[in-house]
Amino acid sequence: MITSQTLGQGPGEPRRCFVVGPIGDPHAAHGSPEREAYEHHLGIFEQVIAPACEKYGISAVRADGIAHAGDINEQICRYVVDSELVIADVSGGNPNVMYELGLRHITGKPTIHVGEAGQLPFDIASIRTIRYQRTRSHLAGARKEIESALEAGLRDGFELLTPARVLRGLQTGDEPATVSEVGYDRKGEDENSPGLLDDFAVIEDGLDDMAADMEAITKTIETIGALTEQCGTEMLDLTQANAPMGARLAAVARYAETISAPAGELNVVAAAFAERMATLDSGVRAALGLIEMTPLDERGEGVEDFLEQLMSLDEAAQDGLAQIGDFGNSAGAMVRISRHLRKPVKEISVAVKELTSAISRMGEWAARARELAHGPTA
Repeated sequence: MITSQTLGQGPGEPRRCFVVGPIGDPHAAHGSPEREAYEHHLGIFEQVIAPACEKYGISAVRADGIAHAGDINEQICRYVVDSELVIADVSGGNPNVMYELGLRHITGKPTIHVGEAGQLPFDIASIRTIRYQRTRSHLAGARKEIESALEAGLRDGFELLTPARVLRGLQTGDEPATVSEVGYDRKGEDENSPGLLDDFAVIEDGLDDMAADMEAITKTIETIGALTEQCGTEMLDLTQANAPMGARLAAVARYAETISAPAGELNVVAAAFAERMATLDSGVRAALGLIEMTPLDERGEGVEDFLEQLMSLDEAAQDGLAQIGDFGNSAGAMVRISRHLRKPVKEISVAVKELTSAISRMGEWAARARELAHGPTA
């Protein structure tokens, strides 16, 4: 059991609560879903969470309230891990929130869940959550429930959640605590529903899928390159033979038709690659943050493999990026040759843009992985 001392940084020093939850977009147009989400969750923070914390002298801050300059993803990971208390709004099961919450659970530090009624993600529904509805009376009730939870935790200590107990049991070689021992409510539990470690395993599966995407992208680029070379040879022969423009235009039209299918395939695979990157990015960063906080002698066997996977994937991606960049430059020149090339070249250009952005993030993963595996380079 965690004692109330966990929340104190020292005599006379302020206590801190990091609030994890959806943020929304404050710059979105009025009436848009993104703006409504921002207003709603800001209201929950200002009307429910912050006042409850203030009652006990605890300073509450959201990610958009971090004042220090620096990498926001790294700052969030540190706040999630280091803060004496975390209150997480799990409404809707936002992927970033769930990964940040998973990272927090492993630390074993005090965490309180809140969420809008009817919007709780199924795989953590068994953990006690303070529920609220969008009415003044219900929000006031939720604030009082948070106050009661804080009062009880400060007085009696905050109980470890199941993930922390399981991991600590594994680390010490003891049998992990049973579900009933940690007060886990089994009502409505699905034995096949994913848990925290399953979620982190999904990251590795996603990285394998990204490697397969890169292989498909490379093969498609090679196919288009070979077709382009054939067309170039044919155009050279036609030029040397002083063939009429009609014959040259017909050759270009045939070339445009032959690359249409691989160009479309490249666009589809690139979109899937970029979408997978967006889904995995926060999870990979959270996993790297957790590894950084874990002493070398306490890391599991799979950590080195995970770091090596990130580095290997980046090496393959950088090779592909070089090909993609050269290809993108040549594709831009093709458009001026004939209107027949506009559609396939547009698809190729969109794919190049998506891949370049995604691969740059992969480089950031690999850089952190190298530091964690080998230490910072001079």
